[in-house]
Amino acid sequence: MDTNKQPLMGKKQLLKSIGIALLVGILVLLAAVFPAEYGMDPLGTGNLFGFGKLYQSEAASNTNETDDTKTSVLNFKKLKLEKLGSPASVPKPIEAQNSAPETQFSPKEDTLSVSIPAGKGLEYKFKMLKYGSVKYEWVTDQGIVYIDFHGEVKQANPPENVFYESYTLAYSNNMAGTFTAPFEGKHGWYFRNESKQAIVVTLRLKGQYELF
Repeated sequence: MDTNKQPLMGKKQLLKSIGIALLVGILVLLAAVFPAEYGMDPLGTGNLFGFGKLYQSEAASNTNETDDTKTSVLNFKKLKLEKLGSPASVPKPIEAQNSAPETQFSPKEDTLSVSIPAGKGLEYKFKMLKYGSVKYEWVTDQGIVYIDFHGEVKQANPPENVFYESYTLAYSNNMAGTFTAPFEGKHGWYFRNESKQAIVVTLRLKGQYELF
């Protein structure tokens, strides 16, 4: 009867095989695992073969998840339809029905900075004629502010409780748009800073308006 005889691996050959396996494992760890998992690239292979991109993608994903989590816990108050403008008890002035002028303010452009103290609110408004148009853009240097973009009708003798019409209520750190005045008067923003440090709002205006 024939018996297949396989040669037994000698002690030196076994140790050599184990050493080669350990060396290969260390090389894989340094060349691929470290760049991809820990952002460490001691051999430069992470950039060479693209393993480092795996770590960057994972880090970016974690950053986005953190940002989303932070945003979700800010818990801004829900903005409701009932908060838009004056209460129903304040009538809209008859001057809002005046005809638009034949000539609008001359087009101009301005860039301004408004500092909103911590825990405080501040208004910034400009004059517009009926059906005048303006493009606007504003951005904070940090954080988010509450805004009420609104307007007040020009009146010769305004009452104590002045009528105002809200165009936009929001919590934001940046906004841009085009606005057409529905009546002659003061139009602009009420900014409220609910954080514990001052926020600077940089505002750009371009169109038919006049500054106060």
